[in-house]
Amino acid sequence: MTPQMRLSPKAWGMILILALIWAGSFLANRAALESIGVYTTVAFRVTGGAMVLWVWIYLGGAKVPKQARYIPIFLMHGLLNNALPFTLIVWGQQFIDSGLASILNATTALFTVLLVPIAFADERLTLNRLVGVLIGFAGVVVVIGFDAFRNLNLSALGQWAILGASLSYALSAIISRRTLRGLQPEVASAGMLTGAGLIMIPLALWTDGVPDFAYSGRSIVAVLYLAIMASAVAYRLYYIVLTTAGAGNLSLVTLLIIPFAICLGAVVYGETLDWHAYVGFMVLTLGLVVLDGRLPIGKTPKQ
Repeated sequence: MTPQMRLSPKAWGMILILALIWAGSFLANRAALESIGVYTTVAFRVTGGAMVLWVWIYLGGAKVPKQARYIPIFLMHGLLNNALPFTLIVWGQQFIDSGLASILNATTALFTVLLVPIAFADERLTLNRLVGVLIGFAGVVVVIGFDAFRNLNLSALGQWAILGASLSYALSAIISRRTLRGLQPEVASAGMLTGAGLIMIPLALWTDGVPDFAYSGRSIVAVLYLAIMASAVAYRLYYIVLTTAGAGNLSLVTLLIIPFAICLGAVVYGETLDWHAYVGFMVLTLGLVVLDGRLPIGKTPKQ
């Protein structure tokens, strides 16, 4: 494993801000659902986020590719990185609390590590990664509880939906290493969100009908937050953190989202999680720490 980049106070600040923004998205999902349908919520988020980013790109003069081959690429990533996982998360949050959704969402790293060696011959499943994945998934089992394996009630289905979203994120991350290479980050993000919008708008119209915009004030604020802060601003900040803090330290964002989401859910909605969710969170955290090399297991080859 490569050594972790030392974090400056500025980098720590950006990591904390990004984690807080994305933690807020789980709360915003719940608020949006008070008067807006699942598919319409996602459609508003991806379309609004795309519009903000395209304005950003226009003002900044970023280079936009004109080759037609990017159309199916943006549609594919729009599906895997935005439309499908956002829909699964929002749907799942109808039946589970924000904090629990954030814990299960952290499994994206576990799925990514398992799938990368299949897609790339030069990537190996090292001992650290294997042990980290095993510990992480043990934590997931503790989080969701054994009842989720025996009884497929709505609460269990909500949890499985979040895990499905994490798998979708992982697939998109792996595929993007080949298909989005050479694109500026804001262009890639805007393209994906646009592709997601092209998928979600007709789906929302078909399932939820034409919006009448007779939404509660809290739901309107929520979808604005999801589009502007949790999508456009967060994606831009994500790539700044990637550049300044390094890819290894981005796992800190994943972990910090969880306590922020739990606290926000408790303060705003009075959410409380069962004891096994907290125990599972600690086990999952240990798995992620082992996985990225912060807690070495034996000798790992240099990469």
